Amino acid sequence: MKRLLSIAMTTCLLLGVAAAQTTTTTKKSDKKSAPAAAKATPAGSSHVKAYSPDDVKWTPAPKALPAGAQIAVLEGDPMKPGAYTMRLKMPNNYRIPPHSHVRVEHVTVLAGTIRVGMGDKFDEKSMNGFGAGSFAAIEPGAHHYAMVKNDNILKGRDTIIQLHGEGPWEIKYVTASDDPRNKK
Repeated sequence: MKRLLSIAMTTCLLLGVAAAQTTTTTKKSDKKSAPAAAKATPAGSSHVKAYSPDDVKWTPAPKALPAGAQIAVLEGDPMKPGAYTMRLKMPNNYRIPPHSHVRVEHVTVLAGTIRVGMGDKFDEKSMNGFGAGSFAAIEPGAHHYAMVKNDNILKGRDTIIQLHGEGPWEIKYVTASDDPRNKK
């Protein structure tokens, strides 16, 4: 009985993975309801959201972030309560001043390198670099800052990070004058 249950669970898992890896198509009716990215659904399944890099729709990042970045919302609405997944694309030399969040910030680096420092003052010398495949979970209230500095081979390429968690996503700058929403 245990072996039969194990085989059934493995089969369901493999079918789910196979469905997520199928070629994606975008339904016309889904385009109207998608927050910032078109919803891509594998053929034959209305219960799976899957995106290839070509399916991701980038828009300018919200005014809460310094100008120059782009965002793609893959799941949920980051500005409302509930689960969300979004990506942030940042150009070389992009900086986010010291800030914190009211909820855990889950960050996965998908492309490029991001440098992160902890504390109330931006100090480039104390930052650590994280390349593609890196993950961090930053606790609520932890003051941190970030920048993109791609050197050598990656110079000029964008860095892409994926953020996921429970909304609403909020950013609180340590110094009010660093908050782009306060600039005119």
